[in-house]
Amino acid sequence: VVEATVKTGGQTGVEMEALTAVAIACLTIYDMVKAVEKSMSIEGIHLILKDGGKSGRYETKL
Repeated sequence: VVEATVKTGGQTGVEMEALTAVAIACLTIYDMVKAVEKSMSIEGIHLILKDGGKSGRYETKL
């Protein structure tokens, strides 16, 4: 599991930055491990929780 936490003082959301952070972290792990394990896959990158902003609170139901 790879998670990223993003906070801002601005009015705009930072969901895309959080998703990008997780994707880059996963790609970095993939790059480091690919010599040992070639059958890896990156799956299920999604937003778990967003609080604040214009649209209010959003929480994934797992």
